[in-house]
Amino acid sequence: YLAAFGFLMLAAAMPAAAQRTRRPAPRPTPKPTPARPTASPIVLAAKQQVANQLSNVNMFVDKMGPIALDIENIDKEAKTNRRIKKETIDANETNKKKLVLAIRGMRQALTTLETDFRTKPQLARYLPQIQGITSLCTQSEDNAIAGRFVASKGPLRQAAQKLSDTMAVLP
Repeated sequence: YLAAFGFLMLAAAMPAAAQRTRRPAPRPTPKPTPARPTASPIVLAAKQQVANQLSNVNMFVDKMGPIALDIENIDKEAKTNRRIKKETIDANETNKKKLVLAIRGMRQALTTLETDFRTKPQLARYLPQIQGITSLCTQSEDNAIAGRFVASKGPLRQAAQKLSDTMAVLP
């Protein structure tokens, strides 16, 4: 019996040795993520204004295209064809004035926006991207006053690109 008991003890000890306890794998300690710097309310408001003006300029250029082409075509017809109706010429002159006034209004809004970036210290770091939109709008207005309405879209497209670049860098 003693030999059988010893054999059983030995058999019971072997599986116990095979079942050794494992140490739990060390868990990586979570590294704190740095707090994302929040933008100041002035920067957030400026971003909203830039987005609004970008939308306004793009919509204006899209609507201005066919109107500018019609104005220039009627001007060419009036110079070459004496049979064009006076009402058409008068309506065209009215449309020219309206378009110049609309560009002037766009220039005022863009001038205000650029001035904000120049005068507010929180926005000064983003000034290089938006700088020059006022002069581009002035070029557009000058082209329209000179009767080059189709050409006046070019500087407005460049201003829209500058606004888009500014949107890309604003937080």
